[in-house]
Amino acid sequence: MTSAASASGTTPGRARSRLVVPVLAFCGMLVAIMQTLVVPLLPHIPELTGASAGAAGWLVTVTLLTGAVFTPVLGRVGDMYGKRRVLLASLGVLTLGSVLCAVSSDIGVLITGRALQGTALAVIPLGISIIRDELPAERVLPSIALMSSTLGIGAAIGLPLAAVVTENFDWHTMFWASAALGLLDFLLVLGIVPESGVRSLGRFDVPGTLGLAVVLTGVLLAITQGSVWGWSSALTLGLLGASVAVGLLWGRYELRAPSPITDLRVSARPAVLLTNVAALLIGFSFYANSLVTAQLVQEPTSTGYGLGASIVVSGLCLLPGGLAMVALSPLSARISAAYGPRTALAVAAVVMALGYVVRFFTSHSLWLIVAGATVVSCGTAIAYSALPVLVIRAVPVSETASANGLNTLMRSVGQACCSAVVTAVLARVTFVADGRTAPTLHAYLLIFLIAGGAALAALVAGLLLPSDRPSRDASRDGDRPGGTVTVAPPTHVARGNA
Repeated sequence: MTSAASASGTTPGRARSRLVVPVLAFCGMLVAIMQTLVVPLLPHIPELTGASAGAAGWLVTVTLLTGAVFTPVLGRVGDMYGKRRVLLASLGVLTLGSVLCAVSSDIGVLITGRALQGTALAVIPLGISIIRDELPAERVLPSIALMSSTLGIGAAIGLPLAAVVTENFDWHTMFWASAALGLLDFLLVLGIVPESGVRSLGRFDVPGTLGLAVVLTGVLLAITQGSVWGWSSALTLGLLGASVAVGLLWGRYELRAPSPITDLRVSARPAVLLTNVAALLIGFSFYANSLVTAQLVQEPTSTGYGLGASIVVSGLCLLPGGLAMVALSPLSARISAAYGPRTALAVAAVVMALGYVVRFFTSHSLWLIVAGATVVSCGTAIAYSALPVLVIRAVPVSETASANGLNTLMRSVGQACCSAVVTAVLARVTFVADGRTAPTLHAYLLIFLIAGGAALAALVAGLLLPSDRPSRDASRDGDRPGGTVTVAPPTHVARGNA
């Protein structure tokens, strides 16, 4: 890998260059925190806003939907028109959404604000692409490892922080805090992060973007709301059927489009396809760890296995895992550099599976629950660091942001599937304890088995990947219709036919 900045004859100042990765990682962490920010607050939303429990659930669902739709789209926009400017726009929208949530208790305004916050998930693939374009080759792997891991780090840290705020302050405080951090991130990026000089030429694919949005919205709505509407209901099956039909038409159009929003020929390469499958499975396995830990330790002692812990304690159980992810991202980069990212992904999947083995046999002790959750987080850190390296080795440099956007999307789809599975299992495998219906211990153990199985399936996908040698196609600028251009100076945009 080479630095695009060097190719264009420009390099960031040495002092500023050292700050680029910390600033981008800070942005990624904030965006990841937004995904779990309201989880501790959800049980209290009906009494705080007068909304129904179903409406309150949309505070999580809408963020997932907008993140899934906008991540690959904004990645493509960044490839074409400038990654830094799209990054700034995403942070601006996140800040606006946070302010909307901070100033209102109306459920409609809150859902709108959360939708705006969700669009900023594209920050992570954009940051990875900027790192690839701008940093010296020796800094690329460890920097990408840290940037990618922020998706898991932020989720692990966000829950305990949100729980502490919910317990001790007015609930609007956490939205004011996220708005302030969003503004700080915006200013840091504006002052420190350079604009990439690498552009992909061609026209923006509006029909392809709309088709992708329809497909993703239909599939994710069916997955996230299936347990509420009924998995065999006309609405759920209708959404899935319509999504498949539109998806087939969309795929046919994208194969013929001169500048597609998603290059399906590149996405179909085994090195890319299997990496995205692994991303979905790793996302599933990781999210089960977060969802189940918080709920398991809060179960009342009358269940015979619950610990009756508070919201704050349940959130703090995930904090060691978040800290471990920060510490392990450099190790993943070393594994990828020494043995290849495919090996790093295989190691990660094995560690995650072993973590669920620990969790399966140690669900009665708080400290052992924390230990098992931390082992799973360690595996997640290594996996999340290896996945973008696998992607960038398999795609042209002009498609780094859009390809990593798709990979991030697959992690989100895995998390959505996990949420649906966990909800279904905990709702069906129940018993009556102390006059209330609660999940049995076997329900939690079943989830551990499913999540561990997902990690092993990711291991299989990783082992089926081609060798760790970089794809020859990945180094060709002309691989995509319209080609690429290196802009000089980087702050100017060359749009080709756009």
